[in-house]
Amino acid sequence: MSTYANLSLQNSSSPLMEQLIFFHDHALLILFMITTLVSYLMFMLFFNKYINRYLLHGQFIEIIWTILPVIVLLFIALPSLRLLYLLDEINEPAISLKTIGHQWYWSYEYSDFNNIEFDSYMIPTNELLNNNFRLLDVDNRIILPMNSQIRILVSAADVLHSWTIPALGIKVDATPGRLNQTNFLINRPSLFYGQCSEICGANHSFMPIVIESISINYFIKWINNNLNF
Repeated sequence: MSTYANLSLQNSSSPLMEQLIFFHDHALLILFMITTLVSYLMFMLFFNKYINRYLLHGQFIEIIWTILPVIVLLFIALPSLRLLYLLDEINEPAISLKTIGHQWYWSYEYSDFNNIEFDSYMIPTNELLNNNFRLLDVDNRIILPMNSQIRILVSAADVLHSWTIPALGIKVDATPGRLNQTNFLINRPSLFYGQCSEICGANHSFMPIVIESISINYFIKWINNNLNF
């Protein structure tokens, strides 16, 4: 994998992640423009011979460098606030999934259906198949339908954890005694990998997350098979 791929964001697989990437590029463009302007001014100051021995103040330039940063901050703050509201909005979810963090594995409960719950452990290296990823694959994947609004409820049974899927733009803290929630929509079928993003103990690096996104018809069949089982 190239160095650029390691530094860039993962490809978007949800509308929220698309908005996060747009805002990232928007803020990066503003930072690039500021850096270019400041570098140009510093270059000109180093290499010109202009001297004004009697300069005591410059009110006009002081007004400019006071107002200009305010305008720049508005261009960053307004899209940021819009995005924060979008991330917190819960839009009549089709499915609710409850996630509980443990040391060091995840438990999942499908709140809309009875008796569908399981634990998800990382597959040990000596048990990996040829198509598995080391330190990323689990024995029980989360099965979710694509193009459906999903609400996820996150908590923890022992210490702080953080349930994170970068490709979907999701990062929710799992706090003991507290129930946090967020929502997302997956817009394509695929496997999405994540990990705990909170330092939760010795095996913090060994509690990955895997979501398998499938069509709604296959999801209904999966639910029926698990209910019958």
